[in-house]
Order: sequence, then structure tokens, then C-alpha cells
Amino acid sequence: MKIVVCIKQVPGTTDAKIDPETKRIVREGVQAILNPFDTYAVEEAVKLRNKYGGEVITLSMGPPKAENILRESISVGADKAILLSDRAFGGSDTWATSYALAKAIEKIGGVDLVICGKQAIDGDTAQVGPGIAAHLEWMQATYVMAVDDLSPGSITVRRMHEDGYDICEMSLPAVITVVKGINIPRVPTLRGRLASENVEVPVWKPADIGADETKIGLDGSPTRVVKTNPPPPRHTSTKIIEGSSEQCAKDLFRELRLRSIL
Repeated sequence: MKIVVCIKQVPGTTDAKIDPETKRIVREGVQAILNPFDTYAVEEAVKLRNKYGGEVITLSMGPPKAENILRESISVGADKAILLSDRAFGGSDTWATSYALAKAIEKIGGVDLVICGKQAIDGDTAQVGPGIAAHLEWMQATYVMAVDDLSPGSITVRRMHEDGYDICEMSLPAVITVVKGINIPRVPTLRGRLASENVEVPVWKPADIGADETKIGLDGSPTRVVKTNPPPPRHTSTKIIEGSSEQCAKDLFRELRLRSIL
């Protein structure tokens, strides 16, 4: 069983700044971390590998420093890691990103399952996982809350939705995106971190994966960010409610209704 986990390096701050010219997030000088939702994808892949056998390969597209998150994934159990990094990939939207990742998955070859976090915290689009499935023409399931069974030819998952969950059985190869409730990610051990430093992380360019350069980067992206605005400031005033428990409950309910929270 060969499992590929697509992960992303994201800014580790809520105080993100937008470049007024490119309309993209300024990443220089900002702490970078592994996208939190992707930690659940890596953990699920390692659990499935431990139970059913095979190998886990983490894959990321980003600048050279994205190698750090790939080594982090190895420290918690991934077997191999691959980085897509080249200026030609810069500015890729979700369509171009999923295209490049799909081409890399094709190059890896023999992949049975692709796992992604449900979304990245910097873009919040939740489009890359489904995009990979579309480019590969594979079956997919999003918002997966549990993997019930995995065999050489099929996978059975529980897919979360507003009214509960669906049980989906799909043939392999397939793509799934997972929610954070699916598991509890393990913490890297010192031995794992030291071992990750000795693993070679190959860097692939567009030519290495056979990518059409007209379909990657800013020029290959069909969407454009034309305007950005900061969110309105949050209401931070504090109101103290006093009185009996019954009166406080009534006053609190009235305040929440006035603020349209209920």
C-alpha cells in the first residue's frame, strides 16, 4: 500500500500581511509551520501504514524552506518526502497547485491513496484535495472523519456532514481529505527528529514531473486576486451581568440575541 500525503507550509501567525502589488500573503520574515490540518493527514497515513503495511510519502510544493515541514513529517513516521520547488511554481492558485501535485503523484507511480488535510489555514479554500482527484480522475471523499477499512482494492470511510455522516466505499486509487477529529497527531520524538535529518529530500522541478509550464505558476492560474481587505475589528467591549442566577441567564440570553449570536 503506497500512501501519499500532501502537506503545506503556512504562516504561523494570525497577523498576516498582504503584498499590495501581488495580492499574495507576505511570507518573508514570518514563522512558517506545517498546516495544522495536515498533521491529521500525516497521522492517519502512518496509522494506516502501521495497520495495513506499505509506505508513506509526504509531498509538498513551496520554497526551499518547506523542506522543514517534510522533515517534520518524517520525524512522526513518514518514510519518504518530496519537495516541488521552483520559481515557475510561484503564484499558483488552487487549480495550478493541484495540477502540479497530481503530476508529481503520477511520477511517484503506484500510489493507492492520497490523503490531504481538509484545508489550509492561509487560504481556507479546501479545493486542492478535490482538485488533485479531478486531475488524476480518481474517486474522492472529503471531510473524512474515520477510515473503517482499507484493502488492496477499496477503502471504506465515514464522511462527515451537517446531519451526521455517510459511509462511503470507494475503489482505489482514491483521494480523501480528513478533518481534525479523525485522530490525535503524535508528537515527534528526539530520535525521530534526529533520524529525519539523515533522510534525503529530493527536490523536483517542473521538468522532473513532466508539467506543462503554461499550467503552473501565476500565468497558469485561471483565478486572480484583484482586491484584499482586512476583516473588520472584533467587538471587544465587556459587559458585566449581575443579579441572581435566573436573572443573569435571562440577561445573557437577551444580550446574545441582540448581538445575533443566537
